[in-house]
Amino acid sequence: MHFILRVVCFVVGGYAVIWTLTSAVRTFVLPRSDNVFLTRLVFQAIFRLFQLRIQWAKTYSARDWIMGFFSPVALLILPVTWLAIISLGYMLMFWAVGVRPWYDAFLLSGSSLLTLGFASVDNLAEVFLAFSEATIGLGLVALLISYLPTMFTAFTEREAAVSMLEIYASTPPSPAAMLKRMHRIHGLEYLSEIWKDWERWFVELEQTHTSLIPLVFFRSPHVGQSWVITAGTVLDVAALRSSTLDMPRDPKAELCIRAGYLALQNIVDFFRIPFDPKPRPTDPISVTYDEFMALCQELADAGVPLKSDLDQAWRDFKGWRVNYDRVLRVLAGLTMAPSAPWSGDRAIQVPPRLFLSKEEEKGRRYG
Repeated sequence: MHFILRVVCFVVGGYAVIWTLTSAVRTFVLPRSDNVFLTRLVFQAIFRLFQLRIQWAKTYSARDWIMGFFSPVALLILPVTWLAIISLGYMLMFWAVGVRPWYDAFLLSGSSLLTLGFASVDNLAEVFLAFSEATIGLGLVALLISYLPTMFTAFTEREAAVSMLEIYASTPPSPAAMLKRMHRIHGLEYLSEIWKDWERWFVELEQTHTSLIPLVFFRSPHVGQSWVITAGTVLDVAALRSSTLDMPRDPKAELCIRAGYLALQNIVDFFRIPFDPKPRPTDPISVTYDEFMALCQELADAGVPLKSDLDQAWRDFKGWRVNYDRVLRVLAGLTMAPSAPWSGDRAIQVPPRLFLSKEEEKGRRYG
């Protein structure tokens, strides 16, 4: 009976170590999006704590400052969680090979994991376990350190474009402000030159924000800025350019819209939040007909050339906007984006259970 217990402890400990290592690899090394249970659990737990904290904040600036710590704190707690589970797993294995009592097994596991060296080993099995645990501990720390520069490089490139939009659309950005400014400087034709840059930005956004998930919650340095409302403003301007402005058709704008809504859809899909990936052009959107007409009047007063049939322009705009309307608002709620016209001001408040498992997702339909 005692032998069976030792075997069970060794198997359970080994499984815990392998499971944790697999989680670390899937989180930081696997070059594709993968919703890892342990990572999901850590981020969800930290998010709930921050949700409780921001309830006491009275202003958006205060909430933004608090949530600015969410992703960095979760990112630092994640490797601590890995190391803790690995330490417990090796404690079970050390006990299984003869280290008694449990306290000594715990000391030997911690000494090996942190390469402290104050606990001695007595046989080959203990030496093998101690060496392998020390290697794993150093490897996990090195893994996190090596990926931090990658994340901050992606963050810097993302925020450069976010700050660039302020030149075109002020802060917080709005489609009307961007189009009026372009028209005022006689640069509506210049729009055709920037779509390729934003198309590339959306492609890079999808790659980085589905493989390095903490980036989704990294907040912009300035309170009124956000990568989510930047994406929404660019997509709305492109949709208005393709549907409402009285200018020759520009395929680059339409390709930019497609790159944008595919990026946002893939990011939302990682969190397994339901949405319709192929909506119909007639499906409802959060922008109303009156809001659209009010924007058209604002643009017309500024001298921006508009198509004569604004009812058809509204239908065309809806056909573009419906592709990204829900996912944009979900991301605005998920990241607590600042209020901005047609994006942050109508965010969908995602419940604290951010990371749904596949089982929890079954049976759910787009609502």
